[in-house]
Amino acid sequence: MGEFLMGSFNAAIIIPAYNHSETLTGVVKKAVKTGLPVIVVDDGTTDTDLGHIADLDGVSLFRHSSNQGKGAAIMTGFREAVKTADWAVTIDADGQHDPTDLPDMIRAIPDGSRPIVVGLRQGMGRQVAPWTSRFGRKFSNFWVWVSGGQWIQDSQSGFRIYPLPEVLNLGVRARRFQFEVEVLVKAGWRNLPVLEVPVRVAYRPAGRRISHFRPFVDFMRNSSVFTRLIFQRIFRLVFRRAD
Repeated sequence: MGEFLMGSFNAAIIIPAYNHSETLTGVVKKAVKTGLPVIVVDDGTTDTDLGHIADLDGVSLFRHSSNQGKGAAIMTGFREAVKTADWAVTIDADGQHDPTDLPDMIRAIPDGSRPIVVGLRQGMGRQVAPWTSRFGRKFSNFWVWVSGGQWIQDSQSGFRIYPLPEVLNLGVRARRFQFEVEVLVKAGWRNLPVLEVPVRVAYRPAGRRISHFRPFVDFMRNSSVFTRLIFQRIFRLVFRRAD
């Protein structure tokens, strides 16, 4: 697998991490096996010292002095990855993604195309998936579309391939969980294609899941971001007609 990826795909894997001490090391070790360089961004972790991660072969560790949000961590990873790579792969630190699905995502990219590739998580309709994940996916899928993005079946999946530097030039403002939906909306505005490829997902048993999603707070943040994007879309359409 590593030989396939390194021989044909110039990318780096980015893992944003915040208080994922129980799962992070296992996720990083699986990511390293792909043969791609791995960038871990510690977004102000307080539950452990992640210094040992930097000792793993093929891994670079970058730290935020305080928690700035998942989007901010991803952006830090992008800025490092673009120095040497054409693509960035993001994988969540909670262990729900399987890096061995990555070759299928890479193969789905048409020759000469520069899309965002989203891992379409399978089995999200089953009760094993947290209700917050199932509700959040449906909520954001609809509003990504209303805001002018493409119709996406899994707009909250964190397992993605991003083209660099195109995604850095989208002007995404959100720096927390909302980064991942705003980037899809603005990709639609710029006619940057988005592909979805089925991937596996594994949720830990209830009581052992690591999630920093806060239903009320993040619902309000999502609503604020989508309101901003919808108004921006309206202004874009008005000015386009005026021209």
